Amino acid sequence: MAAASGGGPHTSSVQVGPIDLAARVDEALAVQAVAFGLGADEIEVRRHIVLRHLDHPRARALGALTPTGRLVGFVYGMPNERGHWWSTVVEPYLRATGSARWLDDSFVITELHVHPEFQNQGIGRALITTVTDAVDQPRSILSAIDTDSPARALYRSLGYQDLARQVLFPSAPKPYAVMGAPLPLLRRVPDRDRPAPIDFRPPPPPG
Repeated sequence: MAAASGGGPHTSSVQVGPIDLAARVDEALAVQAVAFGLGADEIEVRRHIVLRHLDHPRARALGALTPTGRLVGFVYGMPNERGHWWSTVVEPYLRATGSARWLDDSFVITELHVHPEFQNQGIGRALITTVTDAVDQPRSILSAIDTDSPARALYRSLGYQDLARQVLFPSAPKPYAVMGAPLPLLRRVPDRDRPAPIDFRPPPPPG
């Protein structure tokens, strides 16, 4: 179990570890509804999607639990497959930037949410680093709303960089960015010691 505490309105210790997300899907979606501003109809659709994803034999899920057992954050993902719906949507955008190879040998972060009352305590960071530390893939990909936000800042601090922007998903009201990072993810380091940005572009053809 990983601990995350301090820095937010709730300062009690929160423990990050494996959970049966399928059994606690309604609790998780309640967190997502508050964090992401979802209505009841959207939650019902996402409930079926989450349960279908969790049927994947290599899906991994973690939760962030208070000492009383309240679920205040969660993350889940799985090895990416090009046949997945998400991959089929983002592939043309990644191909246009020369980054389509990131769809292979990658662990995709499908959902990561922390209740707003518990944000800014390192919980999201603990969730994503812990889940990716346990996978076999050499890199990770995810999508996030394409705007400057605390979530995008967190991902960049962990080593994720933009692979494609202004990605449009059917029925999504806002464009997304697809981001990728080598694993293991970066930990906090002083700016002077931070590695130089990674160039995700393919090498030029010979000759």
